[in-house]
Amino acid sequence: MEEFDTVVVGAGQAGVATSEHLTNLGIEHVVLERARIAERWRTERWDSLVANGPAWHDRFPNAMFQCDDDAFPDKESVAAYFEAYAKQFNAPIRTGVNVTAVTPKDGAFLIETTQGKITARHVVAATGPFQKPAIPPIVPSDAGPLQIHSSAYRNPDQLPEGAVLVVGGGSSGVQIAEELMEAGRPVYLSIGPHDRPPRRYRQRDNVWWLGVLGKWNADSPGLGAEHVTIAVSGAHGGRTIDFRRLAHRGITLLGMAKGYQDGIIKFSNDLRNNLNAGDANYLSVLDEADAYIAKYGLDLPTEPHARTIPEDPDCVKTPIHELDLSKAGIGTILWATGFHFDFDWINSDTFDDQGRPRHQRGVSEEPGLYFVGLPWQSRRGSSFIWGVWHDAKFIADQIAIQRSYMAYHGSAAIRTPDDT
Repeated sequence: MEEFDTVVVGAGQAGVATSEHLTNLGIEHVVLERARIAERWRTERWDSLVANGPAWHDRFPNAMFQCDDDAFPDKESVAAYFEAYAKQFNAPIRTGVNVTAVTPKDGAFLIETTQGKITARHVVAATGPFQKPAIPPIVPSDAGPLQIHSSAYRNPDQLPEGAVLVVGGGSSGVQIAEELMEAGRPVYLSIGPHDRPPRRYRQRDNVWWLGVLGKWNADSPGLGAEHVTIAVSGAHGGRTIDFRRLAHRGITLLGMAKGYQDGIIKFSNDLRNNLNAGDANYLSVLDEADAYIAKYGLDLPTEPHARTIPEDPDCVKTPIHELDLSKAGIGTILWATGFHFDFDWINSDTFDDQGRPRHQRGVSEEPGLYFVGLPWQSRRGSSFIWGVWHDAKFIADQIAIQRSYMAYHGSAAIRTPDDT
C-alpha cells in the first residue's frame, strides 16, 4: 500500500493550485484525477462556453493565457492553461484514477481508488463546486419533452426539434438561451431573483469594479442572498446581460417555474419583480462606480446611456403563468439550475444535512481533511480561478503548520503535577 503525506483529490483549478503550493512547501503529495486535468472544462460544458472573467484577471498569478488580456478564453483554452500550468512545476498528477472512498483510520486516512489503496495523513478534496447536477422535481420524467441539465448540453443540433424551455436565469441559462435563439429555436426562459452587474462600465470590466469596491473580499453573501443567481457573461466578447433586450429579440420571458399538472407547467407571478430587482442591483453598481471615480478623481469617460432601461416587452406586460408544453411545441426542457455537492465518497461526519462541508476557510471538522474550491470558502472570489489559487495557498500552509506540530519533540521533560 502506497503512503503519502497528502493526497489531493481532483486535478481541476483547485487541485492544480493546491499541488503548486504543496510543492513549494516541499510537502510530499499526489493528485488523483478520475479523467484528465480540467476534465469538467473539456467535456461537461457546452461547446461555445467561455470564461466569465477576462484573461488578465481570471488566471493564476504565475502564468498568463495565450490570448489578448481583455479576451474571455474559451473552454479548451482554459483546460490547456491548467495542463500547461501543472507542467511548469511537474505536478505529481495521476490521471484516470477514480477515488471511491476516503475513510479516517488510526490518525490518518485510507484512500480507496480504482487503482488500489493509499494511506495519507492529510487529504484535500479539490473537486470544485460543480459536482452533481441539480434538477428540481417539478416536471415528471415521462412528461414528454426531453429533459437535460445544462451540464449535458453541447449545442443546438444536439436537441430534438421544437421550442426549448430554459429554466434558470444565471450565466449558463442566459448564454444557452441566446445561443438557441440565434440558431432559430423558439425559446422560453424562466428566471428567478438575480443580480445583474454590468459587464463593463466606464472603460472598466466588472471584475475590476468588484476589486476596487472591495466586493471580491466579502466573506459571506449576506443574509438572504446565499443562493442569489448572478447573471454575467463573457460570451460575444463580453456583454451586459439584459433580459428585456433578449425578449425584444425574440425570447419569451417567464417567472420562476413552480409546478406541473397534466402537460401544463406553471410559473410564479414574479417576473416583473425579478426584473426590477435585477435592474436595481445593476444601477446600484453604476452608482458605486460613479462615486468611486468622483472620490479618487479618475479620468474615465461618462457613460449616460448605460442607465437606459428598455421598455417592458409584451411577455412582461402580459406575463404567462401557465404553459401547455404540447401546444407550445416544447421539445426540450433544459434545466440551468446549478449543482449539488457530492461528497458521498468521504466517510466522515463533517457535513450538514444538505451534504455541505462544515469548515472554516476549507479546514474541516475532521482533523487532516481539507477542502479547496468551495463557493464562498473564504470570500466571494473563492470559486473563481484567481480566488481558488489563494485559498489553496492557505490550505497548504495549514498542512505545513500541522506537520510542524507533529515534528516537534521538545527538549525539556514534561512535568506532572506530582513533580517537585
